[in-house]
Amino acid sequence: MSASGRSDTAADDLLAALLDGMDAALCAFDSDGVITHWNREAERVLGWSAAEAVGRRGFAGWAARPADADDVQERLMAAQHAAGRQVHEFALLTKEGGRILVRTQSAGVPGADGKPAGVYCAFSEVHAQIDLERSIALSEALMDDASWGVVLVDVDLRPAVVNTHAARAFGAGRTALLGRPLADLLAQGVEELEGALQHVLAEGAPPAPMELWVSVNTPEGVRRRCWRCGFLRLSSPLAEEPVPLGVGWLFQDVTEARQAELDTGQLRFRANQLYRAGRAAAECEDPAEAAAVRLDFALAGFAEHALVDLVRTAGPERRLVRSGVSSSGLALLLPGPGAIPVRYGASHPALQALDRIGPVRASAPAGGPADDWAGARQWPQGAAHALCTVLRSRGRTLGALTFLRGPSRPAFDRADALYAEEVAARVAADLDLAAGGPGRP
Repeated sequence: MSASGRSDTAADDLLAALLDGMDAALCAFDSDGVITHWNREAERVLGWSAAEAVGRRGFAGWAARPADADDVQERLMAAQHAAGRQVHEFALLTKEGGRILVRTQSAGVPGADGKPAGVYCAFSEVHAQIDLERSIALSEALMDDASWGVVLVDVDLRPAVVNTHAARAFGAGRTALLGRPLADLLAQGVEELEGALQHVLAEGAPPAPMELWVSVNTPEGVRRRCWRCGFLRLSSPLAEEPVPLGVGWLFQDVTEARQAELDTGQLRFRANQLYRAGRAAAECEDPAEAAAVRLDFALAGFAEHALVDLVRTAGPERRLVRSGVSSSGLALLLPGPGAIPVRYGASHPALQALDRIGPVRASAPAGGPADDWAGARQWPQGAAHALCTVLRSRGRTLGALTFLRGPSRPAFDRADALYAEEVAARVAADLDLAAGGPGRP
């Protein structure tokens, strides 16, 4: 055999191997409509082997009903003279005699001289094609139009694909998020999220969605959000054994609903504390002890320290005298005439509260030493957030009540200020009674 003969044989063997390795059913016709190629997937779909198919002219008499055969052959061979691919649906016959609806894509094959030399035809069962199209359509819809965030995370825990909703949640463009570490995107909550992703890669998806509180780094600043998350492990369908490609992470923002639940629970707890404090204070013979009991109840879940400073006037000068500190057991004592005033600066939050007759909030500067900040204001070490409110009874200012939190807790907010004012009003009534005012309500 000549070298060219061996070359042609090798090329034919390579072509046969390529055709048999394809996932799509494929056959080819010469210019006369005779089948020249028939791969293994075509055999699987219709049941006819390559030996039974190659050499036949069209599908008449074996793979198509007589009433359909001419139309099928005509439409397939018309692809020789048409530009691009032609898509058709035909009912063909399996070797067992059953009918199957297939979708075909056919295109002409030009010869060496440029003239039509035949047609190749790729086909698959219609329902399989529809399933594929549905999968593609679903993927595109998730990436563009979904009302929840979708992020495909690779095995290195970096975003590989981000949909429009997720990009808005992160406050950045879709491409700007790709390949970045999650720690660059989240100020808090990244450890919990990465732990969940690693678990999914190793063990598979959790049985139920989970909720994560995160702080998102956005151009407008850090935003605290609650995301309800679901996870799916992605594996390659082409590998013989499952090979993880990453994790599909879907999430919805449920911050408003969860915050409303937290606020409702907080209001319920604080109202219960006020009720319990009132019942306990009613059993105290000493009004100053009753005020201390109210503050003990108020501190639970609210602050680490409470300070009570009462007003003592000496001529035109107004001074505050320390009456009680929670760290020392919060035994409130009414200071006598010779009590030493607390050395508060003119801009101290407690004095500001007296001037405004309302609450004043303050926090230590970010990154600065909190102990220095607290010490300069005559507050216990470790205080990082303060809320000062005024003690008033019968139209008179009795002093200031200060609540303090440590650096691990959030700063006081408006809801905290309203609660502190309610506590201060009740404590002030007790202190007024202890100083000789009218009976307690």
